[in-house]
Amino acid sequence: MLGRVFPRQFDNIFRGHWLAIWILVPVVLLELVIGINSIINTRTVAMGADGIPLDRFGPEAATTAVSLFALLGLSRLLFGLMGVMALIRYRAMIPFIYLLLLALQLGSKALLLLHPAIRSIGHNTAAGSTVILVLIAMLLTGFVLSLLGERGPNPGDDYKTAVQSGGNSSRPVTK
Repeated sequence: MLGRVFPRQFDNIFRGHWLAIWILVPVVLLELVIGINSIINTRTVAMGADGIPLDRFGPEAATTAVSLFALLGLSRLLFGLMGVMALIRYRAMIPFIYLLLLALQLGSKALLLLHPAIRSIGHNTAAGSTVILVLIAMLLTGFVLSLLGERGPNPGDDYKTAVQSGGNSSRPVTK
């Protein structure tokens, strides 16, 4: 199982269940949208989607919070771009991408429990929390599916053996 999450090389042979690829597509698109939107509309997203009361902060504190929020958007954009790269070129990397995105989401939830953010009065975070919970459920499902299934060679096989055997290393190669 660890061989699928941390393969010897990142090639374009995906060894998990095919649904894991299709679950990753909307997750990656969502990461890209969140990242781009957080970079371009930083103040609006911070105040609206996350309910951070920037108007109650001093000017220096508000500027600092907006800058940090934009940097967080950049990290989300980079995670999304890594996901695109995995989907297009390095499919063996898909379980690892799921693990990274799960760590990001669950780590964010854990850090917010340790360091709760001040929210605007009357701000409803139910919609944002629902999106994140659905995202976590998709990530967990995709991660499990990426570890299951016998599509492709075993993680210990080299690329040449995998290509020669047509993606099924249990079949002997004959010439």
